[in-house]
Amino acid sequence: SLTLSFFVVWLSHHIEPRSVDSYLSGIVNRLQSYFPHVADTRKSLLVSRTLKGCKRRLSRPITRKLPLSLDDLNVVVTTLRDTAIYDDILFTALLITGFKTLQRLAELVWPNSPKHQSYRTIPLRHSLTFTAHSASYTLPHHKGDSLGVGSQILLLAEPSAHFDPLLIFREYISARDRRFPYHPQLWLTEAGSIPTRAWFLRHLRRFFPPTISGHSMRAGGATALAAAGVAPALIQAAGRWSSDCFQKYIRQHPFLLHLLIHASPA
Repeated sequence: SLTLSFFVVWLSHHIEPRSVDSYLSGIVNRLQSYFPHVADTRKSLLVSRTLKGCKRRLSRPITRKLPLSLDDLNVVVTTLRDTAIYDDILFTALLITGFKTLQRLAELVWPNSPKHQSYRTIPLRHSLTFTAHSASYTLPHHKGDSLGVGSQILLLAEPSAHFDPLLIFREYISARDRRFPYHPQLWLTEAGSIPTRAWFLRHLRRFFPPTISGHSMRAGGATALAAAGVAPALIQAAGRWSSDCFQKYIRQHPFLLHLLIHASPA
């Protein structure tokens, strides 16, 4: 126990202490056949308290990007309301859809590196259906899709809000269909290619500082739903979270967390 606790202290001065747990698990796995009691040593009070102390003293604070707010979105929508530039229409639709449907940026755009780009993650135009008050399409694959069956993305109309997400989405689809009537992909840039992460962030930087990132859409959408008193179970289902880890996305004052905890189940 003493030797392992010294190792924990040494390692914590060279890497982030929150990562030391993973190293210890690997060490236990490798040494188990030679030292049968190594797992017990790993769980000993001395090692556990040493690791806890290192995390407290040496860990760097976690820095998360700020969430987008409805006011932020309104700035973008107002600025680009009368634009005739196709890529601006696409960017607005991606931003609003990602916020309102709690999507990850990786579910809307491709990675920058071609070796990580896969068509199995790309939503297709033919899966899109409209009703008078909603639009829905199939997300064929995502991070939380353990069964590989995909998910339905549902975007609802909000005619009484400052801007109507469904109207913005319809405007993009009209522009897209005029330009690319035979392309299968749902999201396409003016060049006829799938937008990449770099493409999206380049447009995002026109309006927001580096403290806002693509992940800010998902965090902001979850925060807005919590502020509106939506039940936690509904937020979890809408964001396709498999556990209650979604609560870390609610980035607001503790009073908002109180609102989240006590929201009535629907």
